[in-house]
This record gives sequence, C-alpha cells and structure tokens, in this order.
Amino acid sequence: MDISARNLRDRLRGGLIAAAATPMTASGEVDLDVVSRYFAGLVADGATGLAVLAHTGRGPFLPPATRVAVIERAVALGVPVLVGVGGGAPAPGKEGGGSPAPGKEGGAEPGGADLARVAAEQSRVAAGLGADGVLVFPSAGDRVALHEEVWRAARLPMIAFDLYTLPCPERTLRELLAHPGVAGLKTALLSDAMGCQRAIALTREADRLAITGEDRMFGPSLLWGAEAALVGIAAASVAVTADVLEAFKETDLRAFEEASGRLDRLARVTFTEPMEGYVQRMLWLAAAEGLIPGTHAYDPYGPPLPEGERAALVSIPR
Repeated sequence: MDISARNLRDRLRGGLIAAAATPMTASGEVDLDVVSRYFAGLVADGATGLAVLAHTGRGPFLPPATRVAVIERAVALGVPVLVGVGGGAPAPGKEGGGSPAPGKEGGAEPGGADLARVAAEQSRVAAGLGADGVLVFPSAGDRVALHEEVWRAARLPMIAFDLYTLPCPERTLRELLAHPGVAGLKTALLSDAMGCQRAIALTREADRLAITGEDRMFGPSLLWGAEAALVGIAAASVAVTADVLEAFKETDLRAFEEASGRLDRLARVTFTEPMEGYVQRMLWLAAAEGLIPGTHAYDPYGPPLPEGERAALVSIPR
C-alpha cells in the first residue's frame, strides 16, 4: 500500500465522515456562505471528516467552478476531506438521479474512457485544492482501470465504493483492494447483509479500512467489522450517528442498543422509497435543525416528494 493511502486509512479509522449535502435553492443555485456555515455545523455537531460532492452532495451534477468552491470551503475547516469523483450525471429516469435543474450541467452519463478522464481531472483538481482523498463512484465499466487512471492523475488516496445500484463482484473487489492507492472501501449495499459482510471481511483481509455507508444496517455493519463511517444520514442529525459510534467503542451494550434504535428510527423514514428522495429528506432535516436556511433546502435532482412527508419527518424525536 502506498504510504499516502496508509496514512489516510489510519487517519480515518474510528471516525464519522459526514456525506454532506450541497445546500441549494429550488432552481439549483448554490450560496457558498450557506455551504460554509453548513459544513462547519456538521463538524461542530460531531463529524470528524467531510465527504463532499459525493452522491448526497450531488457532485456529478455540479459544474467545475462550483465543485472547486465547495471543496475549498470544506478544506478550510481543517478536517479530513474526501471528494466524490466520477459517476457522471444520470440521465432523467435512470436509477440514481433525477433531471438536472434548468441551465445546469447534467444529462446523459459519460461512458468508458470519457468517465475515467472526467474522474481523473476531478481528482487532479481535488489534490490541488488540498483534499485528503477521493471517493471513486462505481461504474459499469472496468472499475480497476478507472481507479488506476484516477490514481495516476494525482496520486491522491482513494476510497473504493460498493453501491447497491452497482454491486461489485468479489473478484473485482479483491483487485481494487490490492491497488496501492486504495485506502479503504465504503459499502452501501442497503439491504444485502451477506454482501456487506463479505465486503467488510475482504477489506480487512487486505489491510484496508472497512467503512460503513450502511444507513439501514449501521449498527450491524459495526458488529461485522466496519471501522469507520461515511454516511448520508450524517448530512443532518450528526449526533444521532456519532452516538452509535461512541457507544460501540464502549462496553455498555444497552447504550449501543438505544443509540442504534434512535438511528434506525430516523433511517427508516429518510432512507426509504423513493430511495433517491433521501437527499431531499436530509436537507429538510438540516433546515429544521438550523444548519441551513429553508430557502436552500432543495434537491432539484431528486424525485418529487409529498409536502406532508416533510412535516412527519421533522417531528420525529431524535
């Protein structure tokens, strides 16, 4: 393993990385002062690191200038920062996204070499801005080649990503985990308990960092061996997630059970069908908690949700 990947692995171990949203208006406009205050609020509430421009942050949809500014705001806080790279902008109606906002970048997903070039350039930019690593979006093509191109572009440590919409075959997982630039693997398999257990075991066997992204299997994934968390449910209500991690480190089983129960109650109403609606739900929570103004609690790239869902969501005890 490259020394930079080893250092990132060790720095992230035991931590809670918030998969931060990107606060926007209904038309998709981003106010960078709002972004700065929001990121600072996540850290103040217990996040030990930030993952920006990932799925929760709608990174694939945002233009390069906005991506640069968002990374700068995150890096300024002095915590570890991971930047989502690659992914493309899913076409309307595809699994994984909605339609781009008027006048914004988006559209059909780039394929193959184009996707790798985009991810490589995004990695170079992230490295130049002081990011600590990149979270590489899964792709339907050659994932090992994609990671190699991203690595060659900037030598920035990588977190591989096993996502429920594109689960990674075991052979490919093993190859990724043998790459010298891969510091760890984030699993987000949603309801595939056996797949999650297998991915965590393979990651630990390879001496990489097993990172849970399992908002709906959070407590169990820790029991299965995950050593850090990178979750969208920490885009708001950070303390709910942090409490589970802290309780897990202690010997009080009842505290772990109670903290896991609180997180599960929140996850059941935020990570539910339509699953892409979770970004909007987390933005609603962030506004209710005062992390962002209501004017910037919109996800123009996700599916429409009934307004009544918002009232029910923010009334849940946390």
